[in-house]
Amino acid sequence: MEECISVFDMLKIGVGPSSSHTLGPWRAAERFLTEMRSNNSLQNVIRIKVDLYGSLSLTGKGHATDLAVMLGLSGQDPEYIPIQDIAGIIKNIEETNEIALGNEVNVPFYFIQDIVFNKNFLPFHANALTFTAFLNDSSEYISTFYSIGGGFVVKEERNTAKKKLAIKCAFPFQIQNAEELLNYTISEKKSISEIVYENEKSMRTEVEIDHQLMRIWHTMLECMYIGCHSEGILPGGLNVRRRAFDMHQGLIGLANYSNPQQWLEEIRKTEVKFRQILKWVSCFALAVNEVNAALGRVVTAPTNGSAGVIPAVLMYYLVIENHEADEKHIKQFLMVAGEIGSIFKKGSTISAAMGGCQAEIGVSSAMAAAALTEVMGGTPEQVLMAAEIAMEHHLGLTCDPIGGLVQIPCIERNTMGAIKAINAAELAMETDAKNAKVPLDKVIDTMWQTAKDMNSKYKETSEGGLAIAVNMADC
Repeated sequence: MEECISVFDMLKIGVGPSSSHTLGPWRAAERFLTEMRSNNSLQNVIRIKVDLYGSLSLTGKGHATDLAVMLGLSGQDPEYIPIQDIAGIIKNIEETNEIALGNEVNVPFYFIQDIVFNKNFLPFHANALTFTAFLNDSSEYISTFYSIGGGFVVKEERNTAKKKLAIKCAFPFQIQNAEELLNYTISEKKSISEIVYENEKSMRTEVEIDHQLMRIWHTMLECMYIGCHSEGILPGGLNVRRRAFDMHQGLIGLANYSNPQQWLEEIRKTEVKFRQILKWVSCFALAVNEVNAALGRVVTAPTNGSAGVIPAVLMYYLVIENHEADEKHIKQFLMVAGEIGSIFKKGSTISAAMGGCQAEIGVSSAMAAAALTEVMGGTPEQVLMAAEIAMEHHLGLTCDPIGGLVQIPCIERNTMGAIKAINAAELAMETDAKNAKVPLDKVIDTMWQTAKDMNSKYKETSEGGLAIAVNMADC
């Protein structure tokens, strides 16, 4: 059976600032607790230690990896935890030197010494963490996890590192690459979103699919809304000032609304001039990633660091391209985006620690370009062409965050990825697919080869590029 990845695996609701460095370790901690419960040893734990390796260690402080581990061990769920509760939970652990494992068993926990940052890399993947539980019979339970991007977490039992995560299922249309997807659209006479919907129906009811897709969208919308209405300085020490607030105020002026949906309708009524289109798209993307940088709730799409691209492009479609667009178009957009992301994951990587920023902003831009092309009436061939164009112009993009924070250059890169996605969709819509020179599968292969050739210091280590050219003091 081939690898099947659901739209809801690619578009996850969680907490910022990073899917691989925050959400992944958080989920790993949850899985560790599950293992302990399954072997009936959780109640016997007297001490816990966590070792972070590779990129998780090198940029872990800036990505709040240590906080995520503590929250995960405490039994908190990143999808549902009230954001305002996070600081209090962490403060309580630090002040009491105690953690409630799974919110069940209290054990001593000194986070400064019990979370160890090891700069060496484990061979399986750049993002590794090992949990060690010391038991009351003097034995130890040790388990290692790998956070492989997009919130996906695996164990080393996998046969290959490149294929990452196989979610076994029985999709009627099993898709490993773009060519197979295109062939299904031709043989079934369906759009890409229709193929995806049939696959999702093999796992969930239509009601569940529709509800979850709209829940994802409402989370995106709320995230943009919060970002556009929040002032101040982002945490982390770089003293980065939020810009979405001022940009939004300049664009919307005096308007009357009280919730995200009314806000969306208000923007739709706003007369938008050509130059303002770029500002609106940038504003939406900035808003999301400023919320992400402040440990807010975002949708991993396909990662947290690139979470602003897809909602910004979808908002562009709703407020600029099609004021009559409804829930059907939103669900169509998200399904196409998710499927394109899964193809990149199967054929290459969505982890910046493995492939640089091309694996995050590049993939998100390709996902958004493809989705926009379908809702604008493009053929399946043009949809895949749009994804190819978007990625083609992100190849080789490095990941070099200053201070290990998902702020500079990450936040601005989301605006660029969104603009490129719109441009790629427009180019694809104006092109006869028969004249395409580079198939999407070829650009995915090239991306993976580029990732393997890229110097490791440009893969989310803060040891190259902007990260060393500009230090914290300069900012």
